[in-house]
Formats: sequence, C-alpha cells, structure tokens
Amino acid sequence: MNLKTEITKLHYDKNAKGIFLLDFAALFYGFASNLKNKLYDKGVLKPKKVDAFVISVGNITTGGVGKTPVVSEIAKHFGEKTAIVSRGYGGKLDNKNINVISDGKKIYYDAQMSGDEPFWLAQNTKGAIIITCKNRFKGAKYAIEKFGAKTIILDDGFQHRKLHRDLDIVLMDSKMCFGNEKLLPAGPLREGMEAFSRIDRLVVVSKDIDHSRAEKLAKIMGKKMNVPSFVCRTEPDCVYNLKTEEQLTEKTEVTALCAIGQPKQFYAFLNNYKIKKTIDFDDHHIYTEDEIPQGVIVTTEKDAVKMKNFNRDDIYALKLKTIIDVEELISEQ
Repeated sequence: MNLKTEITKLHYDKNAKGIFLLDFAALFYGFASNLKNKLYDKGVLKPKKVDAFVISVGNITTGGVGKTPVVSEIAKHFGEKTAIVSRGYGGKLDNKNINVISDGKKIYYDAQMSGDEPFWLAQNTKGAIIITCKNRFKGAKYAIEKFGAKTIILDDGFQHRKLHRDLDIVLMDSKMCFGNEKLLPAGPLREGMEAFSRIDRLVVVSKDIDHSRAEKLAKIMGKKMNVPSFVCRTEPDCVYNLKTEEQLTEKTEVTALCAIGQPKQFYAFLNNYKIKKTIDFDDHHIYTEDEIPQGVIVTTEKDAVKMKNFNRDDIYALKLKTIIDVEELISEQ
C-alpha cells in the first residue's frame, strides 16, 4: 500500500495528528482552486458549449462515493443517442486522445486499457457510447459528430468547468460525508464549500440496509444548500462466480479484496459470509494473477472486470443494486 492510500485514511480521521505539512500544502491547493472558480464565475474564463444536453455527475470529495452506477442509471433513462464521457483514469490508453471504449454495441478495449470504470460502464450500460478523453469538450464534440449523441453525461465532471453543462448533479456519501472537511491534500475536499453554489441536484448515497440516516442527511443538506436533494440506495444483490455466474452460498469462508476509495463499506456488505481476511489495494489498482491469494475470493464488480481473464474459477464478485428515481432527479423542480 502506497503513501497515497495512507494519506487517504487520514482524510476521514478528524483526530489525525501531525499533518501540518499537508495543511500547509492545502493552502496552495485552495488558492489555485478558488482562483480558477472565480475566473469562471466572473466570466473571465468561459466554458465551451456543445450541441447536446450535458449532465455532469460528480462530487466534492475524492473517490469512493458511488458515481459510476448513478451515471449508468441516468444513461439508461435517456436511452439511445447518449454518450458517457470519462477521463479514463487508471487505463493504459492515452487520454490525450479520444478513445471510443464502446459505440453502444461493441466494446473495443478491456479494463486494463480503458480503465475499470469506463469498462464497467460499457458492460452495464447497453446502448450508451462510452468515450474517454482528458479534454471533455473534445470527447463530447466527437460523440455528437460521430454518433449523433443528443445527451452527454460527464462521469466525474463537477470540477471540469471547461465544458458547459445544463445540469450539475453532485453526490455525497451518507457515512463518510466530507471527511475531516479539509482541502486536498490534508483532506478529501476537491473544492471549498463555496462550490455548493454551483450544485443543481444533491444526491446522498446510502450504502446501508437502513437508509434512515441518508434520508435525514438529504433533507438537512438540501435545506442548507437550497437545492433539491435525493437519496440513492445502494444495496447488495448477490455474489456470483466470474466464470460460471453461479451464486456463492452464504456463510462460505472467503478472502475479500478490493481497490476502491472506501473499502470498509464493501466489506460490510459481505456480512453473510465468513471473512477470514481483507486486503486493500490502491484505488484503480491493476491486478496480476500471482498477487491474488488462494481460496475463495470476493471482490467488487469494478475490480472483477480486471480479473475475468485469470485462470481461476474461485473468484466471485458482489453485485449491487442502485435504486434512484432518475425521472424525478432530472426533472425541473
């Protein structure tokens, strides 16, 4: 586990000590972030527009909130002529280029090349065009010109202000919230609280069986920010074998491993199994077969896409259900 992962743990520990160097670095990060936003807010910098309805799905904190399934649900709602544009973080493809991961019918790259999240979207959002490109304007423009896209969804696009969007949807985790409420690198915040003014819809993501905390938080934060707020319910569906799709019997002894932003929430979903060991890899980790221990393995679907070609028949993935009323989410309030 590298330094980045250890620092991420500090982001959600309000009692962490000895991070004054990170606090000092956060001053410079905050200055740069605030300056950029002021230039856009005052019209000195202007976002570029494309001939399509653009929705950004993002968050104020660093990863692990649960954007990708929500992006997929929104894309499914709009159906054909919908393109998802992602930065393609973690993939081997050069994201300075426009990379078509899927044209809605065929998937052209595997998870290692495209990145785990774009590949998962391609697999789970049939009919949607999936493009990765660091320059979201170029990616969106290509989707419109090449595929006739009418709706563009920016995956993790809240901080990418170069492209005009018609709707800004921001997600927050019901348990982790804003962590220690400090800016990067001292905390998980990508922007200061002034970013709240740009939010059009707030979605509180609940990864519990009991969603009462998320429902209460959505009401409080929606009122505080003066924006419509919603709850997205994420619940375990089943644990299935990557090769056979056979479901894993409850109470089986397993090793649980993942490379996601908030691993504890994943492990909590496996309470019907006997977890003998948990292994955390760095977010977006590219696995090799020899680093996967022997025995029954359970991982996330995001991680599983990078293990499908392994010569193993004992790797399982946890399938989650994402429950959100997209019609209400995108409707005019």
